Amino acid sequence: MARGRPSRDAPGAADETSALTEHARAAGTPAVEVPAGGTPAIEVIDLRRRFGTREALAGASFTVARGELFGLLGPNGGGKSTLFRILATLLPADGGVARILGHDVRTAPDAVRRRLGVVFQHASVDGKLTVEENLRHHGRLYGLRGPELAARIDALLRRLGIAERRGELVDRLSGGLRRRVELAKGLLPRPAVLLLDEPSTGLDPAARRDFLAELRALRDADGVTVVLTTHHMEEAERCERVAILDRGRVVALGAPDALKASVGGDVLVVETAAAEVLRDGVQARFGIVGTLVDGTLRLEHARAHELVRDLVEAFPDAVRAITYGKPTLEDVFVHATGRRFVAGAEA
Repeated sequence: MARGRPSRDAPGAADETSALTEHARAAGTPAVEVPAGGTPAIEVIDLRRRFGTREALAGASFTVARGELFGLLGPNGGGKSTLFRILATLLPADGGVARILGHDVRTAPDAVRRRLGVVFQHASVDGKLTVEENLRHHGRLYGLRGPELAARIDALLRRLGIAERRGELVDRLSGGLRRRVELAKGLLPRPAVLLLDEPSTGLDPAARRDFLAELRALRDADGVTVVLTTHHMEEAERCERVAILDRGRVVALGAPDALKASVGGDVLVVETAAAEVLRDGVQARFGIVGTLVDGTLRLEHARAHELVRDLVEAFPDAVRAITYGKPTLEDVFVHATGRRFVAGAEA
């Protein structure tokens, strides 16, 4: 993307981003993209955080354009929850830079919070209060009162399809409806950037799809920048761009289709009793370099159906079973790390 001019409220931001982009490139991380049209919604540059001897973030770098639906995809321990907490001004970084709309989350947290809506992984609504009572109390924390607060609550309840539930206790709602109340809370102060940590936790697949459709509709209607953390491939697929994290680093960054296209063909997984021997044999016979993942041999090839036949003919005693298909985001992760993606919400 083309480089935008620095914002008036963040002088020197473009110069600093350029310098740290070079740092990220030298470190071997995906290039930092600086969206056109001025200051990005979010800039994360060489961000670091340790917990004792564990490095939760090890130089993560990426940007998010204004109005973008952006996903942070990673397995348990990948660093996405730590990153979320830093962006939400709940945790200080040990190094690097994180800015929201040009404001540094470390030096200007109040300016960030005025522009930020947050939906946490675990419920933050009070089950003993009604839907409307939860929203009224939350609005007052932001200084909203009277007709303005009432109008915002009415508009959000109608938009999210829960207007008829406004008088019900939250404890009596389904998981999907409770997440809509959480989303209404996050949107009540009309944030420019909405952060969501594992927003579909506890939802069934149908409710997860509905929730993502609501996020996209809200983004389209109001131009809100939406950033969500997830370990669900389906959720990440529906984002416009995805940063895949592993062990505190961004190992892949881009649109889901572009990331899958970068894998280099169809993906074959061969079950065998002697994965290393078969890997070496395939490389010697066909010139294809395979990857060992959890005792299986993983191969990438443009014409997978032909390679299946050739493998069975060349190594009939070694091949137990073969599966193949078009690349997924999990294959992108394996391609980048050499390990299987182990899903799970982070602590």
